[in-house]
Amino acid sequence: MFSIENITNSFHNWLSSVLSETLVMLVEMGLIAIAAIALFAVLGLVLVYMERKVAAVIQIRLGPNRVGPMGIFQTSADTLKLVLKEGFMPNNVDKFLYKLAPFVVMITAMLILAPIPFAKGFQIWDINIGVFYITAISSISVIGILMAGWASNNKYSLLGAMRSGAQIVSYELSAGMAVLSIIVLTGSLNLNEIIESQRNGWWIFKGHIPALIAFVIYIIAVTAETNRAPFDMAEAESELTGGFHTEYAGMRFALFFLAEYINIFIVCAIGATLFFGGWMPFHIGNWEGFNHVMDFIPSFVWFFGKTFFLIFLIMWFRWTFPRLRIDQLLNLEWKYLLPISMFNLLLMTVIAIKGWHF
Repeated sequence: MFSIENITNSFHNWLSSVLSETLVMLVEMGLIAIAAIALFAVLGLVLVYMERKVAAVIQIRLGPNRVGPMGIFQTSADTLKLVLKEGFMPNNVDKFLYKLAPFVVMITAMLILAPIPFAKGFQIWDINIGVFYITAISSISVIGILMAGWASNNKYSLLGAMRSGAQIVSYELSAGMAVLSIIVLTGSLNLNEIIESQRNGWWIFKGHIPALIAFVIYIIAVTAETNRAPFDMAEAESELTGGFHTEYAGMRFALFFLAEYINIFIVCAIGATLFFGGWMPFHIGNWEGFNHVMDFIPSFVWFFGKTFFLIFLIMWFRWTFPRLRIDQLLNLEWKYLLPISMFNLLLMTVIAIKGWHF
């Protein structure tokens, strides 16, 4: 199987031969930071364009088709517009929190990126509690949203932020239970070990019906956590004008907008890693010939292919289902998803202890 690890090791050895150990570390950290920022910028452009095209296909229309071939430069033009817009700040806002909030949301997304394996041998930080780290850090983003709503000195912003806080805290429980179902099967919090445990088949297939139930609950919960329709109560335009970022403009608004799409990519990357084997090719038990053919496809192609499939699924939700009311949204979590998640986790524990999975 093609691995990027040889390339990264060769580059590290070359740097070590010409620079001191401290400088090597600083140079590598700087390159990783630049690569992460570049990835965020590219993902923002690609995902917004993808969103518009998916919406156009579902609504039987063309979508962006003016700026560049098939409208591929439309998102670049929109980004340029946001960069050139005046960064207007209303009167009577809490200036420090108002300015800080977009960076809290964006930095949280960057931190979560660290333990995700993008390909075989290509990972920013291989930590043995990767899943726990992601779960802990992802909880910080709600603080940035609450800060934005409070600091804006606007009733619509505050109401949107309070809705978002209640929504994210509620649906984190179901998402966490779904993730725990896979942790029970693998017995590890290390993302690389979770991927390695799927060498002879992905957990979505090996884990029987409880794994499928966990996946469905996970997709619903993370759609709500990222404030995506039909769970976009935090920024419901028909009720709250713009929700928690009503008073934001220019680059500060762009950071919130970008963070939403980056969070979609991150939750789908985690879902692909836990349920679909991450960068691991599609293997079937001891079918050596078939598995060998699958290994010819590069690992990063598998990872991004699975991730973008889940992103398409979430976008499909947005343009298919109507928006829920806030009471319906919370009822869905507390009366249905959470009890089902708890029972499903118990069932998965029995399957893991008895060894009934494939």
